[in-house]
Amino acid sequence: MKPNFKRPPLSLAEVEPQTPRTLVERAYLGLRHDVICGKLAPGERLRVEHLKDQYEVGAGTLREALSLLVSDALVTSEGQRGFRVAPISLTDLEDLTNTRVMLETEALRQSIRRGDAQWEAALVQSYERLSQTEIDLAAAGSELWERRNKLFHEALIAGFDSDWSKYLLSILHRHAERYRNIAWRLTAAHSSGRDVHREHEDIFRAAIARQDARAALALEAHIRLTHEVMRQQASPTELTQPPDVSGHN
Repeated sequence: MKPNFKRPPLSLAEVEPQTPRTLVERAYLGLRHDVICGKLAPGERLRVEHLKDQYEVGAGTLREALSLLVSDALVTSEGQRGFRVAPISLTDLEDLTNTRVMLETEALRQSIRRGDAQWEAALVQSYERLSQTEIDLAAAGSELWERRNKLFHEALIAGFDSDWSKYLLSILHRHAERYRNIAWRLTAAHSSGRDVHREHEDIFRAAIARQDARAALALEAHIRLTHEVMRQQASPTELTQPPDVSGHN
């Protein structure tokens, strides 16, 4: 099946990221974004008295938001000493990668076996939107790519009716996005020779052809490549330094 590369209309989820309903949720989403993109660096102490003004909420509201991020494992609690951004490491990335491979490849196999015509149509649409973004990533921007990439991975496993799998994978995806931001920073300085669009195409074509084993292998290779790039290129300093938030990331 040859994908249609005309520009599809933006979906609501792409135009408007999750809209907060409460002050706690607004602070939580803002903090989560800043942790994932690296504006709040790994290991950084999160001082409530400073951050409450930045996120325009009271101290109690901010502490509640930080507690939610502790549940996501993006922030650590130090008891009376407050909160820190969760550290990162190649060991953690390896564990994250192995866990994601285990859960996501099985979810994909089940989704391919159980998915109906509606699943196929949604998968084609999400792939076409992601492909359009990858044709001109510089013009589309990394945040739109991240949203479309997330929607594509969700569409792949949507045929598998397991709320627990989808919930756990959503948490793992956020942590993977955090490491991807570092990987992108590294590959801006060191060529990795990676063709992410081709990786997505291989997964899509196998899935839409109902070749569950082939699709699972392509997905595993795709997930493991971020770990491999960082293992080869990252130094301890590059893993912890904050990015230039005025640039691509």
